[in-house]
Order: sequence, then structure tokens, then C-alpha cells
Amino acid sequence: MPEFRTLDLPDISLRVAMEGSGPLVVLVHGFPESWYSWRHQMGPIAAAGFTACAIDVRGYGGSGKPADIAAYDMEHMVGDVAALIEHLTPGEKAVLVGHDWGAPIVWNSALIRPDKVRAVAGLSVPYTGVPRASFMDLVDKVFTQRGKFFYQAWFQDVGPPEAELEADPRMSIRKFYYAISGDAPDGTWPNDKVHGQSLLDGLVDPDPFPAWLTEADLDYYAAEFAGSGFFGPLSRYRNHQRDFEYLSKFEGRKIEQPSLFIGGERDLVLSMLGRGDLLAIMGEEMTDLRGADILEGCGHWTQQERPEEVNARLIPWLKGL
Repeated sequence: MPEFRTLDLPDISLRVAMEGSGPLVVLVHGFPESWYSWRHQMGPIAAAGFTACAIDVRGYGGSGKPADIAAYDMEHMVGDVAALIEHLTPGEKAVLVGHDWGAPIVWNSALIRPDKVRAVAGLSVPYTGVPRASFMDLVDKVFTQRGKFFYQAWFQDVGPPEAELEADPRMSIRKFYYAISGDAPDGTWPNDKVHGQSLLDGLVDPDPFPAWLTEADLDYYAAEFAGSGFFGPLSRYRNHQRDFEYLSKFEGRKIEQPSLFIGGERDLVLSMLGRGDLLAIMGEEMTDLRGADILEGCGHWTQQERPEEVNARLIPWLKGL
């Protein structure tokens, strides 16, 4: 089992799970996850000669939970990562690995704080460069103005999304995780929902849940969100305009550190972004992209659904740095 520590950083306290010794590898989860989403990676990373450090992102689990929406913008997230690295390894750099929202956090940390980031890997969400528009402006044109449901539009108003997800965190996790997993049949994520419907509306509660997420795993996640609530996790989605304004300052930069991408063939994120020339775009934005693999049949929860396949790519990449 990892060792848990609470780190008092200048702007926030972060709970971290740590295992092993050697160069620091910081693991950053996404929505709605936890340090626990890296449970299958920490031991192998430690065994490979590194210190695995999986964090609870601010707003989650045992980390600080600011009450201000703006406290969850990308500038704060990048600041948390940089402060964490400086706290654990003063004056040194670390390797970053992120999944879902954790991927943009680590991509942008590498872009903005190259003084703290030695190498970077992202799972599920690729890096396509400094944004040229606010993501919510695109959502408005493609979905909202056409009366179509999009989950991030539903997340914008404080209150209803929190109430829905917090009513039964275990059921919320089951339904949401399953709907965008590789095990869910086509159509499980409904495409006919209209603007104003809720996230869980129309999602099925599978029985049984696929074996990669056990009853004990569900118990852990349910307890974490019963304690933390969903305001912080959802507020990450409420900062697209702030993020756009912040990231626009770094237009023209590229990620120059050794990098890696692992995605899932059935991940709706890739469908949403358009598969087209995605890998070519990543190659243009990252000057040392050392791998970009799409796992056949894998859904959104990359390192949880396919831990052995992810580790088989991640560990050699780490050792090769």
C-alpha cells in the first residue's frame, strides 16, 4: 500500500499517495476520479526505480476544496503541480502523467513550467496546442444552439449537477463510468438527449459492472465523493473562458520534453475531437513525441480498463528517459 501524506503548499493542501524511491513521477487524475485511479500503476512504477506520487487534485478526496469557482482554473492547476514538485524535490524536475482532465493539466504544466517538468505523458486526452477559442464557445455552436445535450454545458450552472451526482455517488460512478467504457455497447451514451437534460438521464446502471472496477473499487470511490462532494470536480469545467485567456499568453510555444500519448479506440473523447490527423497534430505540437498508441477496444478509463497494456507502454518510456 502507498504512504499517504498531506502536503501544505503555498496555495493549497494536497493529499498524495506515494510509493517507491528514485526520480519523481507525478500522477494526475481526471473527472470523477482520485489518486486511486492509478492503483495499478503505482507499484510497477515504484518497482521500475521511481517514486510514484498520485495526487488528489484540488477539490477531490483529501485535498483542499476552495469555495471559489475561479480557484479551479488551469492556472491554479499548473501552479499546484509546480509547487508539488518543488516541495518534494527542491530545484529538480519531475515526470508527469495525467488522465482525462489530468492530461490537459500535465500537458500545460510541461508547456508553461518546463523548469519543473522533465517529461510528460497523457492518457485519453491528446495535446493539440494552445487553444484558439474558448471550448465553451465551440460547444455553444455545435450543441447548445442546436438544442442538443452536451455534458459540459449541463455542468455550467452550480447546483443541479452537484445535486444529481451527490444523491447517490455510487450509482453516479457506476452509470457514468460504464457509459463511456470500452465494455458499453454502441449507443449506451445516448446521442438523442436535448439541451437541459441531466448527465445521468438515460444512462444505464449495469449489472454486473465489468470486472475491471470491483465492488471494493466502487466502495472507495463512493466514500471519497460522499466526503468531498462534486463542486470542486465540476468547477474545473466552469473555467473554460479563464483557461483560454490564460493559455493564450503562451501561443507559439511547443512541448519540447519527451512525451507519450495512450488512448482508447472506443474513447468518446477521441470521437469528439475527431480522429483525422490527431496524431499528426500532436507531432507538430510536441517536438519529442516518443509514442502515441490507441488501445483496441479500450474506452475512456484507460489505465483502469487496461492496466497491463498501459504499464507495458508507460514503464519502458519512463526507463528510456
